[in-house]
Amino acid sequence: MIIDTHCHFDMMPNPEGYISAKEKAGDIVIGMTNLPSHFKIGQSHLIGYKHIRLALGLHPLLAAENRKELTLFKRLVDQTSYIGEIGLDFSREGIVTKNEQISVLREVLATIKGKKKIVSVHSRNAEKELLDMLCEFEIKNVIFHWYSGPVDLIPSIIERGFYFSINESMCRSKNGLSIIGKIPREKILTETDAPYNNRTNIRMVLNQLDMSEVDIFYNFNRLLNDIK
Repeated sequence: MIIDTHCHFDMMPNPEGYISAKEKAGDIVIGMTNLPSHFKIGQSHLIGYKHIRLALGLHPLLAAENRKELTLFKRLVDQTSYIGEIGLDFSREGIVTKNEQISVLREVLATIKGKKKIVSVHSRNAEKELLDMLCEFEIKNVIFHWYSGPVDLIPSIIERGFYFSINESMCRSKNGLSIIGKIPREKILTETDAPYNNRTNIRMVLNQLDMSEVDIFYNFNRLLNDIK
């Protein structure tokens, strides 16, 4: 059983064909959404699936121009146990909307505070700021997706009980390998970030990590137990 805790199947050319194949294989897939309106559209397509879930998201790079969707986020938040993709992006692409991103994220975190959710976060060039906000709002069960930040921040993230989802691209880069080497095995999950990432071989990730499907399932199951 392969577990993909972060992909965007709603953005694929044939989403229903993709998730149908994954369901048939017995794989667990958590689909991120970039906007609450995308989640609303996708919900009905997942009826009857046992292993495929859809997360409610508001991507930081879309936050500034879609602030009005916060109302819809609040209305839909109790319809799923999964939140994502949310977070901050202070890269060259995102820095121009830094203040708007922070403002929107504060509302998102206030909305999910105290709720039992599994939360997948985007943290590019904003890792410390995001961690501080997650701590401020006492958010639990967080997965740092495709972490690329400072290695010396990893112990603080681990101390909060948070997880990291690892993809093939991380396993093929020097920086990614240095990050992976600092993460305890019990805090590792797997992801693809497809279709935004074209290196999506989770079995290769498991080989690189010297971990089994059972190891990842155990870690994921611990998260599931935390939201029951």
